[in-house]
Amino acid sequence: MSPVFIGILAYIGVSLFIGLLVSRKVHSESDYLIAGRQLGYLLTTFSIFATWFGAETCVGAAASIYDKGLSGGNADPFGYTLCLLLMALIFAGPMWKRKLTTLADLYKQRYSPSVEKLAALIIAPSSVIWAAAQIRAFGHVLSVSSDLQLETSILIATVIVLVYTVSGGLWADAYTDVIQGFALIFGLGALAVYLSLQEQTPTISQLMSNIWTGSGNAEPESWMATLDGWAVPIFGSIVAQELISRVLAARSATVAKRSAFAATTIYLVIGMIPVYIGLIGVSLVPGIEDSEQVMPQLALTYLPTVLYVLYAGALASAILSTVDSALLAASALIEHNIIYSFRPQMSERSKLLTARGGVLVLGVIAYYLAIYGTTTYEMVEMASGLGSAGIFVITLFALYSQRGGTTAAVAALIAGLGVSVWGSYIQPFDGSYVLALLGAFAVYLMISVREPGRATV
Repeated sequence: MSPVFIGILAYIGVSLFIGLLVSRKVHSESDYLIAGRQLGYLLTTFSIFATWFGAETCVGAAASIYDKGLSGGNADPFGYTLCLLLMALIFAGPMWKRKLTTLADLYKQRYSPSVEKLAALIIAPSSVIWAAAQIRAFGHVLSVSSDLQLETSILIATVIVLVYTVSGGLWADAYTDVIQGFALIFGLGALAVYLSLQEQTPTISQLMSNIWTGSGNAEPESWMATLDGWAVPIFGSIVAQELISRVLAARSATVAKRSAFAATTIYLVIGMIPVYIGLIGVSLVPGIEDSEQVMPQLALTYLPTVLYVLYAGALASAILSTVDSALLAASALIEHNIIYSFRPQMSERSKLLTARGGVLVLGVIAYYLAIYGTTTYEMVEMASGLGSAGIFVITLFALYSQRGGTTAAVAALIAGLGVSVWGSYIQPFDGSYVLALLGAFAVYLMISVREPGRATV
């Protein structure tokens, strides 16, 4: 076995051990899904950061910057940074104070159980697709670092994540996120520092010549496509259950808000490393055909073995911290907002077993999607935009307005989902997500004129 593969296995072993160790804290559904609302500043901050900093941030951002220059950073790191900032400013405090377990609980409080269930059914598939994308990416990391076939590597990746997520839930995720967060910082930091010391690396003044254009390989895009590039990571991701569960797990509203602010800062600072790597990559690896290979190629070419192991661990960290959160988020929505609503007499033990079983079943589904699905990038794009336009609209009205009720919320969800699906898959056109947002807003407002609102709780 290669030193890189051994290093990754050692890192995974530590994560598994800690995940299984903290599983002893889990005694109820609340412990499993939101860590009993007991997370302090360190766990909340790094859980938000590590969950959000996925494979697409490491590899995808460097590739986009390589192709387009700084304009390629509209999603990562700039769009997702704005998403976290808005969470800290607008949503974190009000959501925590409502004592929610999932985002769909908000819709039950503000609208009705039917809106709760419909929203859960819209959000959950996105989380499973996102998990599948990360599992596939981790499979690539393992296969490149060893002699394993991609399919075998994807199976191993799935089993690893399921073991500690099924057992420890959000407690396990939070503790391993701290390890994964520090691994990300040190791994990417080591790569950036080492590359900056190379004689071939361009100076800051030299970088300015292509800072807005990159390699120039990217196809020009319309202004509507550019708007979508900003809207999806900001509005589509701010209502992701993966992010909101971390906010709800904080021990107070103050911890939730301050941790979100801290995570925003860390995300932007560390997110600038792929930006830097993408920019210098234009000079260090010019003419590369697949821009997603920019960061891996630079790491493989310039890093000594020890530092390359650190880099590979950082990439594995980014992936693991995202996939466990996605599976737990989907299971929470299905168990808490769908199954439990039909079986309210379930005991605490039954709810806990159902949630764990949900993670296991959804993990198997994610595995098959990872094997037979499209590319990692395409699955991430699908997960980010699918149905979230309507979710954002009804969340905003639920928190800050008494206008509208069940009919307006259901119509907005259907309108947002319908426009997104039509504009992305049936008859693709630029700006489909922005139009889905506007359509959901318009439908909600029109129906709310004749529908009495329901007071917020």
